Amino acid sequence: MSDLGFTHIALVCSNADKTIEFYRRFADMTVIHDRRDPNGRVFWLSDLNRAFAIVFIERTNGEAPLGPLGHLGVCLKSKDEVDNRITAARELGYIVSDPEESGPPVGYWAFVADPDGHTLELSYGQEVQLHVEKAL
Repeated sequence: MSDLGFTHIALVCSNADKTIEFYRRFADMTVIHDRRDPNGRVFWLSDLNRAFAIVFIERTNGEAPLGPLGHLGVCLKSKDEVDNRITAARELGYIVSDPEESGPPVGYWAFVADPDGHTLELSYGQEVQLHVEKAL
């Protein structure tokens, strides 16, 4: 089977282990591929819900992070889950925004910066699937 459509986004990270732990904890992602190439470590993270991965390339050259408005988005099961993860991120010293309610189609959301400053949006009530279905 060959992949079709949008399959991944690639970002640079400075510490693979910290990045893996961050996305495991806050985005429910797992490592689906992990290798070392001549320039360093490369790993893929997925939420296992679709054929899509975030590819992280471990480098120490300090490339600019994704953000603050450019971001990755993860939808969670409830507002409480958003609040709980934002609280946990704040307690661990990550930079976070306060949650906001923006109504349909955006929903309830907040930003948290990963160990390299890439912005992750945690949300509840976004309507991406509804808009995909309407477009078919």
